[in-house]
Amino acid sequence: MKQYDYQFGKLNYRTIRFETEVIYKPNYQGNAVVNYTEREIPYTRVIEHKHFEMFGQEVYETPKTVISKEFSTEWKDGMEPYYPVNDEVNSSLYAKYKALADKEDNVIFGGRLAEYKYYDMAPTVERAMEWWNSKE
Repeated sequence: MKQYDYQFGKLNYRTIRFETEVIYKPNYQGNAVVNYTEREIPYTRVIEHKHFEMFGQEVYETPKTVISKEFSTEWKDGMEPYYPVNDEVNSSLYAKYKALADKEDNVIFGGRLAEYKYYDMAPTVERAMEWWNSKE
């Protein structure tokens, strides 16, 4: 962990590479987000941005749309860490950093990076609220 100058080594992550393009049709996929799990498809998710703001007929009133494809890729220094690599080596390494963190006073480590866990936003907020309620 950066907090401890990576004294045990760096935890491994996966990251995301985005490719954004303009599509000259009013509707590309019919939803804001579509996830892909098929091995043959090189990307994991496509976001069609207009569906976050437009609905129904309004979608078809604009002749083009913008999409972003997400590609899972190997993480390297300087890249944004998105997903922890859950294997024996990284779990063991995380346990060492967790032991150091547990000895800290007046420091709160929380969230994806601190817990070396993948969280969607709703569980992240839930964890924060659980922590807060435990302090009352």
